[in-house]
Amino acid sequence: MNPDQEIRIAAFNWLSEKKAFYDDVFPRDILAKGFEFKGERIPLLGPQGIFKPRMMELPLSITTAPGGPYDDSFGQDNFLRYRYRGTNVFHRDNVGLHEAMIHNVPLVYFHGIVPGKYLAEWPVYIIGDDPGALTFKVAMDIMNFLPQPEDVLSDNDVARRAYITSTIKVRLHQRSFREKVIHAYQSQCAFCRLRHVELLDAAHIIPDNEPDSRPTVDNGLSLCKIHHAAFDKYILGVSPDYYIKVRSDVLDENDGPMLVHGLKEMHNQRIIIPRKFELQPNKEFLERRFEKFKKVG
Repeated sequence: MNPDQEIRIAAFNWLSEKKAFYDDVFPRDILAKGFEFKGERIPLLGPQGIFKPRMMELPLSITTAPGGPYDDSFGQDNFLRYRYRGTNVFHRDNVGLHEAMIHNVPLVYFHGIVPGKYLAEWPVYIIGDDPGALTFKVAMDIMNFLPQPEDVLSDNDVARRAYITSTIKVRLHQRSFREKVIHAYQSQCAFCRLRHVELLDAAHIIPDNEPDSRPTVDNGLSLCKIHHAAFDKYILGVSPDYYIKVRSDVLDENDGPMLVHGLKEMHNQRIIIPRKFELQPNKEFLERRFEKFKKVG
């Protein structure tokens, strides 16, 4: 195994170890700092989207910045279209990705969700190069299938990668919804103001299993896990004017301190809402949800 391959595998292992702690959404500063390899510091990303650490011959990662200048997107075939750096086909970064394609070199893909936070996926592969459109085609795969440079991929390999990439696309949208909602609420529960991010969820106002639900911030509430569960089960509701209501039968219950302080004391409290109007809960969505809550109560 050459040094380039060693560093690549070390990067994958480092990401795997950190994934449990960061729940696969990594802070940018941690990625920029990277890890130590044989006495050298190896960053995982840099200021440009296509990144090659000093010690490596070919790029290690590609990044889509949140709200960045490039329109990276998934095509109808479920593969990612990743934009060239600039318009010069022969820029060293673009040439590096082309070489990674030729030699079946695995990379890391960082997708910026909100400023400073990136969803990480690895290994990913460059499987196509379209200089006319200034884009590379990118596929996700799993660690069990790391091809060697001389390997020729079968139709089954292509189908597997298309399926894996499509599932990751769905997860990316789900995680993007969560991070954007929690970011809009300044990383706190809209009901109780709990600030432990690891205990926060993005709750849908119009449930995501309904056909007209949408993964936008105005259809979300940042809630701690207990209040998310209570909201989903219609124990708690939110009126269109942003007040929390507790279901009447729950208000009449007598139980321990969690019921009293965790639920009953929420009654008639006003929720926290984002400062920007476009991020605030959609009142029509709240009204529709609140009608269901009243029927259950």
